[in-house]
Amino acid sequence: MSSVKPLPDGYPRLSPYLFVAGAAAAIDFYATVFGATQRGDRMTGPDGRVGHAELQLGDSVIMLADEYPEVGARGPKTVGGTPVLLNVYVEDVDAVFETALAHGATVLRPLANQFYGDRSGSFADPFGHHWSVATHIEDVPPQEMAERAKAAMGGDS
Repeated sequence: MSSVKPLPDGYPRLSPYLFVAGAAAAIDFYATVFGATQRGDRMTGPDGRVGHAELQLGDSVIMLADEYPEVGARGPKTVGGTPVLLNVYVEDVDAVFETALAHGATVLRPLANQFYGDRSGSFADPFGHHWSVATHIEDVPPQEMAERAKAAMGGDS
């Protein structure tokens, strides 16, 4: 019987794995915008491409690598976009959003206070990945949430 844990210590059950054209620059962007820190060493191939890197973002881990089209690993810009939106809660959504835009991100949805109690907005990073960033600003009781949701969806209040 093996004593190896099937779920390794220090890893959440789900971690996104991002492929990007320019992984080294993406690592810098995520460190600057989100305060992510690199875990361990980058694995770099003989051609200089990042084959694997891990970033710690709070209790989450983001894994990433450069594109390797020869094995089907392509980033969103290469494939013409992404259907995935990565949601991140942050302490100061306004500061994070401003920093992202200052470092090449583009607005997908401007920051706004939402009916469900978050202040949030979304952006595309310079590598084509889409991020929703939010700060929770209000605890909304269930009945009020239902009323706000109905009003936000165009129903009667």
